[in-house]
Amino acid sequence: MALLTVHDALLQGTKILGEGGIAVPRLTAEVLLSHALRSRREFLYTHPERELREVEWIHFGRYLHERLKGKPTQYITGHQEFYGREFLVTPDVLIPRPETELVVETATEAGRAAGRILDVGTGSGAIAISLKLETQSLVRATSFVYATEISRGALGVARENARRLGADVEFVQCDLLTAIADRSMDVVVSNPPYVPIADREGLQREVRDYEPEVALFAGPTGFEIYKQLIADARRVLRPNGSLILELGYNSRDRVVTLLRQGWCDVRTVPDLAGIPRVLVARLAS
Repeated sequence: MALLTVHDALLQGTKILGEGGIAVPRLTAEVLLSHALRSRREFLYTHPERELREVEWIHFGRYLHERLKGKPTQYITGHQEFYGREFLVTPDVLIPRPETELVVETATEAGRAAGRILDVGTGSGAIAISLKLETQSLVRATSFVYATEISRGALGVARENARRLGADVEFVQCDLLTAIADRSMDVVVSNPPYVPIADREGLQREVRDYEPEVALFAGPTGFEIYKQLIADARRVLRPNGSLILELGYNSRDRVVTLLRQGWCDVRTVPDLAGIPRVLVARLAS
């Protein structure tokens, strides 16, 4: 049986994905074919004439089938780039989004003078690990970074990412901040669940059917976790400590109202589209 070349496989994969309604079919085909070949994407263009071995074609076909069914590319390959680093991802963790990099950027600035930083609901560990590695390069290199997570499976992924990337982060399994001592942190940061349960059916199938519900849904209104986080942050933060939260779409005004008592210097940071994406507040002394 004649096997396809890399060039032909890429064309065929792009056609299959495009006809299946998959966004950016060419790029997706490149990523999946590279994964099947265990190579970098550049290899596809430097070796277009190379024939796929039978096992490689079988793997590529399976990846295409999984993607057509809605499985996110990141869960097929097991990887996602975040803040310039490659993170392992599994269905136990939310796939890190580019907009969450603004949370890291904002928290890194706040963490310049912080001795203790806590990431709540760490998932893959993307925020906590990035903060540890970024703050290491600052003048103060003694910051301690902690991360909490309720899911045992997610904690396993986060710990492996920390090991692979050389980040000294202490992970704690608990619900939000329940295991964190009073007045023990200088910065609390989180990308919490903020999708109302009623919005479930309106989500993309890739999100609705594959990403962990515990990392997506906050309750009937979508503000339940924000409310609990803000209350608990008042307990664990030291005076003048900072709270940094990722915001859901159109959630700024409602979250700001939760910060009326005990907080000051409340501000939001917009993303590249001008949408308020990150909220920053300081605990009043």
